[in-house]
Amino acid sequence: KDLNIVVDAGSPKKLPYVPTEEEIAKYYSAVWKSRNMQHVVLIKTLLYTGVRVTELIHIKLTDIDFDRCQIRINQGKGKKDRIVPFPNSFREILAIHVDNSKSKKQEYLFESTWKKQYTDRGVRKILAKYTQEAGIEHSISPHKLRHFLFTWMKKQGVDDALIQPYSGHDSR
Repeated sequence: KDLNIVVDAGSPKKLPYVPTEEEIAKYYSAVWKSRNMQHVVLIKTLLYTGVRVTELIHIKLTDIDFDRCQIRINQGKGKKDRIVPFPNSFREILAIHVDNSKSKKQEYLFESTWKKQYTDRGVRKILAKYTQEAGIEHSISPHKLRHFLFTWMKKQGVDDALIQPYSGHDSR
């Protein structure tokens, strides 16, 4: 029997823009040419782990496990703790960065020269600078790097169950 219920589906959801592999290569080239190793490590951390910008700025040096190639994310989105893996190939450059940070008595993975942890806005400004230098039309935000990682993993045939620890989303 017809219940005369009308459901408004709203406007269709638009998928977020995901940078192409060519754009990421061009972007990373601009970062590399800067020779700012802190920025290189920052971009690689976003790109290899898929962490959110607010999670990135709260990573402490003690949250990194080099033996297991993992970073502990404390109180991520939804106040959830999780472990994110990083590739073995990233271990060496990350270890050098951490050693340099420890020698400067830093607490956080990314701190300014004034011993203050980076801010969300500061990270976004860094990324915007390299988007401009690379001559890329679409801005490369931390979240777009996150989407790029998950899309790339999916294209490589990685199972959703293996992508889930990177995303921090509940399994479907």
